[in-house]
Amino acid sequence: QVQLVESGGGLVQPGGSLRLSCAASGSIFSIYVMKWFRQAPGKQRELVASISSSGITRYSDSVKGRFTISRDDISNTFYLQMNSLNPEDTAVYYCNRIQGMIGYWGQGTQVTVSS
Repeated sequence: QVQLVESGGGLVQPGGSLRLSCAASGSIFSIYVMKWFRQAPGKQRELVASISSSGITRYSDSVKGRFTISRDDISNTFYLQMNSLNPEDTAVYYCNRIQGMIGYWGQGTQVTVSS
């Protein structure tokens, strides 16, 4: 079993920045893919960014150039640096870890972009 705990969400003004964290604990494998998803009210959950254990990163077109996914393998913590935020980024953000063909989810953290 893997436990994921997100933190770092909050209220930010348009143009501002936030950094989300996702701390993984439990039975950690060295081969994995970590993903950040988000879900806005009334919309489907969408993939925002991913990073593999080999370091390959991918981003959705909507966040490319503004968001950066990174990791600290020593602490098993993953990050999503979000810059130039706009109201369309308002959503609950979830981290997801896939290892051993099993996916694990965090509880989500709310990000609200509003003036």
